[in-house]
Amino acid sequence: MKYSQVQNYVNGKFVNSSSSSERKLEIISPLDGTLLSTVPLSCSKDLDEAVQSAKAAFPAWSKTPIKERVQVFFRYKYLLEKHLDELAALCSEENGKTLGESVAEIEKCIELTEFATSLPQLVTGEVLEVSKGVECRTEHVPLGVVASIVPFNFPSMVPNWTIPNAIALGNCMIIKPSEKVPLSVGKLALLLKEAGLPDGVFNVVHGDVEIVNAICDHPGIEAVSFVGSTKVAKIVYQRATHNYKRCLALGGAKNHLMVLPDAKPDMTAQNVAASMSGCAGQRCMAASAMVAVGQVDHIIDKICEEAKKIVAGKNLGAVINKDSKDRIERYITEAEQQGAKILVDGRRTVVNGKEKGTYVGPTVIDYVTPDMAIAKEEVFGPVISIMRTNTVDEALAIENANPYGNAASVFTQNGGMARYIIDRASAGMIGVNVGVPVPREPFSFGGWNESKFGVGDITGKSSIEFWTKLKKSTTKWNPEAGVNWMS
Repeated sequence: MKYSQVQNYVNGKFVNSSSSSERKLEIISPLDGTLLSTVPLSCSKDLDEAVQSAKAAFPAWSKTPIKERVQVFFRYKYLLEKHLDELAALCSEENGKTLGESVAEIEKCIELTEFATSLPQLVTGEVLEVSKGVECRTEHVPLGVVASIVPFNFPSMVPNWTIPNAIALGNCMIIKPSEKVPLSVGKLALLLKEAGLPDGVFNVVHGDVEIVNAICDHPGIEAVSFVGSTKVAKIVYQRATHNYKRCLALGGAKNHLMVLPDAKPDMTAQNVAASMSGCAGQRCMAASAMVAVGQVDHIIDKICEEAKKIVAGKNLGAVINKDSKDRIERYITEAEQQGAKILVDGRRTVVNGKEKGTYVGPTVIDYVTPDMAIAKEEVFGPVISIMRTNTVDEALAIENANPYGNAASVFTQNGGMARYIIDRASAGMIGVNVGVPVPREPFSFGGWNESKFGVGDITGKSSIEFWTKLKKSTTKWNPEAGVNWMS
């Protein structure tokens, strides 16, 4: 075992789970099958200890002026930069993505933290003299103890969607990492402590569904954010809100790239191939469906050429585990059996010297029909399914019929047509000649439909409303005005 057993992090210290001797999972690197560590599957008692720690820390932290709170994140940003290589290597080991992709993930953490340092300028509130001697004022007030449940596909970035903003805004946090990738969050905890974050403000509890349910049920937790599959996002949203908590739950996606005949062939092919294969397709912004509008065979040929340049173990990482590999390959085989044509086949991929790794090669499938499972469901692998239409309206009908609404893109050189699609595509994030239309800070990340449950977005300015509540005060200092309807 390369690393020592994973521990929970409570009140500024790493501690054993009360169930650590009984329930634990092995952490296997998808890159080569190496045993990295074991992670405890904690129980509700462990969560309660973390919540009590956070509750004890909340009064002092919430009363600390925000300009002082963000000083922690100026230092945290510096530490992320200082330890970038170490964090990226750990991310690659436990998740399976390439080192370059892992570096980009930590760079995004730095950008997210940089945004958090600007929060004092964004939460100044408002004040207005509404009548002579009478003022109305608003202030953003922290909620209390909040929780964040994060997925395996971005071990550092998704935690940093919530950690800097929620904590800088005055909350104390419990985070539940994916049990598949628990190592990176432990390193983030150490960096936050080194940056000067007071003990108890940030806590980590490892576990599986038992801890997720306990978070949704715990009366000491005011708000829950979740990122994962739509199936689980619905359950978390329903359970948390049933217990009168705020909840923002991000689910899955089926992102459509619409390619028009006037699209730039080289640029389009490079973007489509990168979008479907980046992070081995294990991201909610991956292109998994392409709608070919009219005659675009010349572009499809180039997409296949680009896909063949993507080599597992070199510029393509592993999928998270064997179950995922098997599931992805079943989707491909089923589509082939139903009449789709495999143009580039990534099944049965093995990397020399890493035979125990779990790899799926880039896969391009043509003549997929909208009724096929691979066209409707989230595959979460380096696979793109091509559906063919004659018109843009037919392409939009396919995009809008899918239940998800995370992202959609169009590749065209016609500005009017791009605007037409932007106005009509039912997705929260739209790209024009961009394969992965993730907004940069301060713009927020969030989809529509069954890709998101709850109000607001998880990053950027929109997140302020989720992590705070508004306090409104009205003051009157003119007794000579007498009594009126406002008194």
